[in-house]
Amino acid sequence: MFLGEYQPNITEGSRIALPKKLRDQVRGDEVILSRGFEKCVFIYDKEDWMQEAGKQVENPITDSKTRELKRYMFASASEVPIDSQGRVVIPQNLKEYSGLDKRTAVIGAGDHIEVWDWDTWHVHFEKISAELVG
Repeated sequence: MFLGEYQPNITEGSRIALPKKLRDQVRGDEVILSRGFEKCVFIYDKEDWMQEAGKQVENPITDSKTRELKRYMFASASEVPIDSQGRVVIPQNLKEYSGLDKRTAVIGAGDHIEVWDWDTWHVHFEKISAELVG
């Protein structure tokens, strides 16, 4: 289970180091990056991605909401290798979508990892904290 909040920076070449506690839970040397919700990037262990993708593929294509979710998930998805220093390259389309520049928040979200622009994450976290805690 992916847990915690970390603050790695994006370096030259659009690379970000996955925090060791999260990286140690990834099986294999590749991850799947895709467009997340609320302007973040999802990172899935490849096996977990296949399970989640399988759920979506099973849903009927005749349902318009299903079609749109499949397009949203799969169009932006990329297989990305983890280099020898534990870094992944964030594709340009995902950087633009999420507004990632240099400062990030990388969070464990249970079955996946999320990469947020630092400021966007803190605004979003304050919003969900107010809604959940009051």
